[in-house]
Amino acid sequence: MTQEHASKESKAPKRVLTGITTSGTPHLGNYVGAIRPAIQANQEANNESFFFLADYHALIKCQDPAAVAQSTKEIAATWLALGLDTSKAVFYRQSDIPQITELSWMLNCVCAKGLMNRAHAYKASVDANLAEGEDADKAITMGLFSYPVLMAADILMFSATHVPVGKDQIQHVEMARDMGQRFNHLYASKKQPIMTLPDYVVDDNVAVLQGLDGRKMSKSYGNTIPLFLGEKQLKKHINKIKTNLLEPGEAKDPDTSAVFQIWKAFASEQQAADMRQAFADGIAWGEAKKQLFELVNGELAEARERYNDLMDKPQEVEEQLQAGAERARAVAKPMIERVREAVGIRGLV
Repeated sequence: MTQEHASKESKAPKRVLTGITTSGTPHLGNYVGAIRPAIQANQEANNESFFFLADYHALIKCQDPAAVAQSTKEIAATWLALGLDTSKAVFYRQSDIPQITELSWMLNCVCAKGLMNRAHAYKASVDANLAEGEDADKAITMGLFSYPVLMAADILMFSATHVPVGKDQIQHVEMARDMGQRFNHLYASKKQPIMTLPDYVVDDNVAVLQGLDGRKMSKSYGNTIPLFLGEKQLKKHINKIKTNLLEPGEAKDPDTSAVFQIWKAFASEQQAADMRQAFADGIAWGEAKKQLFELVNGELAEARERYNDLMDKPQEVEEQLQAGAERARAVAKPMIERVREAVGIRGLV
Protein backbone atom coordinates (compact mmCIF):
# COMPACT_ATOMS: atom_id res chain seq x y z
CA MET A 1 0.00 0.00 0.00
CA THR A 2 1.40 3.35 -1.01
CA GLN A 3 1.00 6.01 1.65
CA GLU A 4 2.23 9.58 2.00
CA HIS A 5 2.69 10.89 5.52
CA ALA A 6 4.39 13.60 7.52
CA SER A 7 7.16 11.49 9.01
CA LYS A 8 8.69 8.03 8.73
CA GLU A 9 6.60 5.04 9.69
CA SER A 10 7.21 3.76 13.20
CA LYS A 11 6.71 0.30 14.64
CA ALA A 12 5.30 1.89 17.79
CA PRO A 13 1.53 1.52 18.35
CA LYS A 14 -0.53 4.01 16.40
CA ARG A 15 -3.45 6.00 17.73
CA VAL A 16 -5.55 6.71 14.64
CA LEU A 17 -8.31 9.33 14.74
CA THR A 18 -11.08 9.73 12.15
CA GLY A 19 -14.10 12.05 12.20
CA ILE A 20 -17.04 12.55 9.87
CA THR A 21 -19.21 15.67 9.90
CA THR A 22 -22.90 15.12 10.63
CA SER A 23 -24.27 17.37 7.92
CA GLY A 24 -25.75 14.91 5.45
CA THR A 25 -26.56 11.34 4.48
CA PRO A 26 -23.53 9.03 4.01
CA HIS A 27 -22.87 8.24 0.36
CA LEU A 28 -20.72 5.85 -1.67
CA GLY A 29 -17.84 8.35 -1.69
CA ASN A 30 -17.80 8.49 2.13
CA TYR A 31 -17.84 4.69 2.26
CA VAL A 32 -15.01 4.12 -0.21
CA GLY A 33 -12.88 7.09 0.82
CA ALA A 34 -13.17 7.05 4.61
CA ILE A 35 -15.44 4.51 6.28
CA ARG A 36 -14.32 1.26 4.65
CA PRO A 37 -10.54 1.90 4.98
CA ALA A 38 -10.98 3.14 8.56
CA ILE A 39 -12.85 0.01 9.59
CA GLN A 40 -10.21 -2.15 7.88
CA ALA A 41 -7.44 -0.27 9.71
CA ASN A 42 -9.29 -0.84 12.98
CA GLN A 43 -8.74 -4.57 12.52
CA GLU A 44 -4.95 -4.15 12.64
CA ALA A 45 -3.63 -5.24 16.01
CA ASN A 46 -1.11 -2.41 16.26
CA ASN A 47 -3.74 0.33 15.93
CA GLU A 48 -5.75 2.10 18.61
CA SER A 49 -8.67 3.79 16.87
CA PHE A 50 -10.84 6.76 17.75
CA PHE A 51 -13.88 7.43 15.54
CA PHE A 52 -16.15 10.39 16.18
CA LEU A 53 -19.24 12.14 14.87
CA ALA A 54 -18.23 15.77 14.31
CA ASP A 55 -21.56 17.37 15.20
CA TYR A 56 -20.04 20.69 16.34
CA HIS A 57 -18.37 20.98 12.94
CA ALA A 58 -21.74 20.39 11.28
CA LEU A 59 -23.06 23.65 12.76
CA ILE A 60 -20.64 25.62 10.59
CA LYS A 61 -22.54 24.84 7.41
CA CYS A 62 -25.91 23.50 8.53
CA GLN A 63 -28.38 25.56 10.55
CA ASP A 64 -31.18 23.00 10.28
CA PRO A 65 -31.45 21.30 13.72
CA ALA A 66 -33.54 18.40 12.40
CA ALA A 67 -31.00 17.74 9.64
CA VAL A 68 -28.06 17.69 12.07
CA ALA A 69 -29.90 15.30 14.40
CA GLN A 70 -30.96 13.02 11.54
CA SER A 71 -27.47 12.98 10.04
CA THR A 72 -25.98 12.06 13.43
CA LYS A 73 -28.34 9.10 13.65
CA GLU A 74 -27.65 8.01 10.06
CA ILE A 75 -23.88 8.26 10.29
CA ALA A 76 -23.70 6.44 13.64
CA ALA A 77 -25.92 3.65 12.30
CA THR A 78 -23.77 3.47 9.16
CA TRP A 79 -20.52 2.85 11.05
CA LEU A 80 -22.15 0.20 13.21
CA ALA A 81 -23.92 -1.49 10.29
CA LEU A 82 -20.67 -1.73 8.35
CA GLY A 83 -19.01 -3.65 11.16
CA LEU A 84 -17.16 -1.16 13.34
CA ASP A 85 -15.97 -3.14 16.37
CA THR A 86 -16.73 -0.79 19.25
CA SER A 87 -14.98 -3.11 21.69
CA LYS A 88 -11.73 -2.19 19.92
CA ALA A 89 -12.48 1.34 18.71
CA VAL A 90 -13.53 4.35 20.78
CA PHE A 91 -16.71 5.52 19.01
CA TYR A 92 -18.20 8.76 20.29
CA ARG A 93 -20.06 11.96 19.51
CA GLN A 94 -17.90 15.09 19.63
CA SER A 95 -20.47 17.07 21.64
CA ASP A 96 -20.43 14.45 24.41
CA ILE A 97 -16.83 15.35 25.25
CA PRO A 98 -16.87 18.87 26.80
CA GLN A 99 -13.10 18.78 27.24
CA ILE A 100 -12.72 19.19 23.46
CA THR A 101 -14.33 22.63 23.40
CA GLU A 102 -12.35 23.66 26.48
CA LEU A 103 -9.12 22.65 24.76
CA SER A 104 -10.28 24.51 21.67
CA TRP A 105 -10.30 27.76 23.66
CA MET A 106 -6.84 27.04 25.06
CA LEU A 107 -5.57 26.54 21.51
CA ASN A 108 -7.30 29.72 20.33
CA CYS A 109 -5.11 31.53 22.82
CA VAL A 110 -1.88 30.24 21.26
CA CYS A 111 -2.97 30.14 17.62
CA ALA A 112 -1.86 33.03 15.42
CA LYS A 113 -4.65 34.77 13.51
CA GLY A 114 -2.38 34.77 10.46
CA LEU A 115 -2.47 30.97 10.48
CA MET A 116 -6.27 31.02 10.28
CA ASN A 117 -6.10 33.62 7.50
CA ARG A 118 -4.36 30.97 5.39
CA ALA A 119 -6.96 28.24 5.95
CA HIS A 120 -8.26 26.96 2.62
CA ALA A 121 -11.97 27.13 3.44
CA TYR A 122 -11.76 30.70 4.72
CA LYS A 123 -9.69 31.85 1.75
CA ALA A 124 -12.12 30.22 -0.67
CA SER A 125 -15.06 32.02 0.95
CA VAL A 126 -13.24 35.36 0.83
CA ASP A 127 -12.30 34.85 -2.82
CA ALA A 128 -15.91 34.00 -3.69
CA ASN A 129 -17.14 37.16 -1.96
CA LEU A 130 -14.61 39.37 -3.73
CA ALA A 131 -15.41 37.79 -7.10
CA GLU A 132 -19.02 38.86 -6.59
CA GLY A 133 -18.02 42.39 -5.57
CA GLU A 134 -19.04 41.84 -1.95
CA ASP A 135 -17.27 42.61 1.31
CA ALA A 136 -14.50 40.06 1.84
CA ASP A 137 -16.03 38.68 5.03
CA LYS A 138 -19.70 38.71 4.03
CA ALA A 139 -21.59 35.85 5.76
CA ILE A 140 -18.35 34.35 7.11
CA THR A 141 -18.88 33.24 10.70
CA MET A 142 -16.28 32.76 13.40
CA GLY A 143 -17.15 29.08 13.22
CA LEU A 144 -15.93 28.92 9.63
CA PHE A 145 -12.91 31.10 10.36
CA SER A 146 -11.67 29.20 13.40
CA TYR A 147 -12.87 25.66 12.79
CA PRO A 148 -9.28 24.44 12.19
CA VAL A 149 -8.73 25.21 15.89
CA LEU A 150 -11.62 22.94 16.88
CA MET A 151 -10.24 20.31 14.53
CA ALA A 152 -6.85 20.64 16.21
CA ALA A 153 -8.54 20.13 19.59
CA ASP A 154 -10.22 16.96 18.27
CA ILE A 155 -6.79 15.61 17.33
CA LEU A 156 -4.61 16.86 20.18
CA MET A 157 -7.08 15.98 22.94
CA PHE A 158 -6.61 12.27 22.27
CA SER A 159 -2.89 12.38 21.44
CA ALA A 160 -3.57 11.01 17.98
CA THR A 161 -0.40 9.92 16.21
CA HIS A 162 -1.97 9.38 12.76
CA VAL A 163 -4.88 11.15 11.06
CA PRO A 164 -6.04 9.70 7.72
CA VAL A 165 -7.05 12.53 5.37
CA GLY A 166 -7.52 13.38 1.74
CA LYS A 167 -4.87 15.59 0.17
CA ASP A 168 -7.18 18.59 0.49
CA GLN A 169 -7.23 18.09 4.28
CA ILE A 170 -3.48 17.87 4.92
CA GLN A 171 -3.41 21.54 5.94
CA HIS A 172 -5.65 20.86 8.95
CA VAL A 173 -3.26 18.28 10.39
CA GLU A 174 -0.31 20.58 9.76
CA MET A 175 -2.17 23.36 11.60
CA ALA A 176 -2.81 21.01 14.51
CA ARG A 177 0.92 20.30 14.63
CA ASP A 178 1.64 24.04 14.62
CA MET A 179 -0.74 24.69 17.51
CA GLY A 180 0.49 21.70 19.49
CA GLN A 181 4.09 22.74 18.96
CA ARG A 182 3.35 26.30 20.05
CA PHE A 183 1.55 25.08 23.18
CA ASN A 184 4.46 22.81 24.08
CA HIS A 185 6.92 25.65 23.52
CA LEU A 186 5.01 27.94 25.91
CA TYR A 187 3.90 25.49 28.56
CA ALA A 188 5.85 22.23 28.48
CA SER A 189 9.43 21.03 28.66
CA LYS A 190 11.17 19.40 25.71
CA LYS A 191 11.56 16.21 27.74
CA GLN A 192 7.89 16.07 28.69
CA PRO A 193 5.72 17.60 25.95
CA ILE A 194 2.00 17.79 26.67
CA MET A 195 0.76 17.71 23.09
CA THR A 196 1.52 14.77 20.79
CA LEU A 197 2.21 16.10 17.30
CA PRO A 198 0.17 14.10 14.77
CA ASP A 199 1.17 12.82 11.35
CA TYR A 200 -1.20 12.99 8.41
CA VAL A 201 -1.66 9.83 6.35
CA VAL A 202 -2.80 9.98 2.73
CA ASP A 203 -3.51 6.61 1.15
CA ASP A 204 -3.03 6.96 -2.61
CA ASN A 205 -4.92 3.70 -3.11
CA VAL A 206 -8.16 5.07 -1.65
CA ALA A 207 -10.50 6.15 -4.43
CA VAL A 208 -12.08 9.59 -4.66
CA LEU A 209 -15.34 8.77 -6.41
CA GLN A 210 -16.97 10.79 -9.13
CA GLY A 211 -20.62 11.63 -8.64
CA LEU A 212 -23.62 11.45 -10.95
CA ASP A 213 -22.43 14.48 -12.94
CA GLY A 214 -18.77 13.46 -13.25
CA ARG A 215 -17.49 15.85 -10.59
CA LYS A 216 -16.21 14.63 -7.21
CA MET A 217 -19.04 12.96 -5.31
CA SER A 218 -20.02 15.54 -2.71
CA LYS A 219 -23.06 16.67 -0.75
CA SER A 220 -22.14 20.20 -1.79
CA TYR A 221 -22.71 19.34 -5.46
CA GLY A 222 -25.89 17.34 -4.88
CA ASN A 223 -24.47 14.53 -7.03
CA THR A 224 -24.18 11.71 -4.49
CA ILE A 225 -25.41 8.14 -4.41
CA PRO A 226 -26.63 7.60 -0.81
CA LEU A 227 -25.03 4.54 0.72
CA PHE A 228 -28.06 2.59 1.90
CA LEU A 229 -30.69 3.28 -0.74
CA GLY A 230 -33.14 0.45 -1.34
CA GLU A 231 -32.45 -1.70 -4.39
CA LYS A 232 -34.86 0.13 -6.72
CA GLN A 233 -33.56 3.56 -5.72
CA LEU A 234 -29.94 2.42 -5.95
CA LYS A 235 -30.54 1.13 -9.49
CA LYS A 236 -32.28 4.40 -10.42
CA HIS A 237 -29.35 6.50 -9.11
CA ILE A 238 -26.76 4.37 -10.92
CA ASN A 239 -28.74 4.74 -14.14
CA LYS A 240 -28.45 8.54 -13.73
CA ILE A 241 -24.62 8.47 -13.89
CA LYS A 242 -23.53 10.76 -16.71
CA THR A 243 -22.10 8.99 -19.77
CA ASN A 244 -21.24 9.96 -23.35
CA LEU A 245 -23.13 9.15 -26.58
CA LEU A 246 -21.02 6.20 -27.68
CA GLU A 247 -23.14 3.33 -28.97
CA PRO A 248 -22.91 -0.37 -28.07
CA GLY A 249 -19.98 -1.89 -29.91
CA GLU A 250 -17.95 1.33 -29.83
CA ALA A 251 -14.86 1.25 -27.61
CA LYS A 252 -15.15 3.39 -24.47
CA ASP A 253 -12.42 4.94 -22.31
CA PRO A 254 -12.65 3.52 -18.77
CA ASP A 255 -10.27 6.15 -17.37
CA THR A 256 -12.72 8.99 -18.08
CA SER A 257 -15.83 7.09 -17.02
CA ALA A 258 -17.55 7.54 -13.65
CA VAL A 259 -19.20 4.15 -14.20
CA PHE A 260 -15.85 2.41 -14.44
CA GLN A 261 -14.34 4.43 -11.61
CA ILE A 262 -17.07 3.39 -9.20
CA TRP A 263 -16.83 -0.19 -10.51
CA LYS A 264 -13.10 -0.24 -9.78
CA ALA A 265 -13.69 0.96 -6.19
CA PHE A 266 -15.89 -2.07 -5.47
CA ALA A 267 -14.32 -4.70 -7.75
CA SER A 268 -11.52 -7.20 -7.28
CA GLU A 269 -8.44 -6.79 -9.47
CA GLN A 270 -9.74 -9.45 -11.83
CA GLN A 271 -13.18 -7.89 -12.04
CA ALA A 272 -11.61 -4.50 -12.78
CA ALA A 273 -9.47 -6.02 -15.55
CA ASP A 274 -12.48 -7.81 -17.03
CA MET A 275 -14.55 -4.61 -17.08
CA ARG A 276 -11.69 -2.64 -18.61
CA GLN A 277 -11.65 -5.19 -21.43
CA ALA A 278 -15.44 -4.95 -21.75
CA PHE A 279 -15.09 -1.18 -22.22
CA ALA A 280 -12.53 -1.77 -24.96
CA ASP A 281 -14.95 -4.25 -26.58
CA GLY A 282 -17.74 -1.66 -26.58
CA ILE A 283 -20.01 -2.74 -23.74
CA ALA A 284 -23.34 -0.86 -23.81
CA TRP A 285 -23.74 1.79 -21.12
CA GLY A 286 -26.98 0.17 -19.96
CA GLU A 287 -25.24 -3.18 -19.49
CA ALA A 288 -22.27 -1.59 -17.69
CA LYS A 289 -24.63 0.19 -15.29
CA LYS A 290 -26.62 -3.03 -14.73
CA GLN A 291 -23.44 -4.88 -13.75
CA LEU A 292 -22.35 -1.95 -11.56
CA PHE A 293 -25.64 -2.04 -9.68
CA GLU A 294 -25.27 -5.79 -9.08
CA LEU A 295 -21.70 -5.36 -7.80
CA VAL A 296 -22.46 -2.46 -5.44
CA ASN A 297 -25.70 -3.97 -4.21
CA GLY A 298 -23.96 -7.27 -3.55
CA GLU A 299 -21.41 -5.62 -1.26
CA LEU A 300 -23.92 -3.48 0.63
CA ALA A 301 -27.04 -5.67 0.88
CA GLU A 302 -26.31 -7.26 4.28
CA ALA A 303 -25.10 -4.00 5.79
CA ARG A 304 -28.24 -2.28 4.48
CA GLU A 305 -30.40 -4.70 6.46
CA ARG A 306 -28.41 -4.02 9.63
CA TYR A 307 -28.59 -0.27 8.97
CA ASN A 308 -32.36 -0.29 8.56
CA ASP A 309 -32.70 -2.31 11.76
CA LEU A 310 -30.52 0.17 13.68
CA MET A 311 -32.45 3.15 12.31
CA ASP A 312 -35.57 1.55 13.78
CA LYS A 313 -33.79 1.07 17.14
CA PRO A 314 -32.13 4.41 17.91
CA GLN A 315 -31.77 3.47 21.59
CA GLU A 316 -29.23 0.80 20.62
CA VAL A 317 -27.22 3.35 18.65
CA GLU A 318 -27.39 5.85 21.51
CA GLU A 319 -26.17 3.23 23.99
CA GLN A 320 -23.11 2.56 21.80
CA LEU A 321 -22.38 6.29 21.58
CA GLN A 322 -22.74 6.77 25.34
CA ALA A 323 -20.45 3.83 26.05
CA GLY A 324 -17.90 5.26 23.64
CA ALA A 325 -18.20 8.74 25.17
CA GLU A 326 -17.43 7.33 28.60
CA ARG A 327 -14.24 5.75 27.25
CA ALA A 328 -13.32 8.96 25.42
CA ARG A 329 -13.85 11.09 28.53
CA ALA A 330 -11.58 8.73 30.47
CA VAL A 331 -8.79 9.86 28.12
CA ALA A 332 -9.89 13.50 27.84
CA LYS A 333 -10.26 14.29 31.55
CA PRO A 334 -6.64 13.66 32.59
CA MET A 335 -5.46 15.42 29.44
CA ILE A 336 -7.42 18.59 30.17
CA GLU A 337 -6.22 18.49 33.78
CA ARG A 338 -2.62 18.53 32.53
CA VAL A 339 -3.45 21.41 30.19
CA ARG A 340 -5.18 23.41 32.93
CA GLU A 341 -2.27 22.90 35.30
CA ALA A 342 0.20 23.90 32.60
CA VAL A 343 -1.52 27.22 31.78
CA GLY A 344 -2.10 28.13 35.43
CA ILE A 345 -5.79 27.36 35.82
CA ARG A 346 -5.67 25.56 39.15
CA GLY A 347 -6.81 25.73 42.76
CA LEU A 348 -5.25 28.26 45.12
CA VAL A 349 -4.19 25.67 47.68
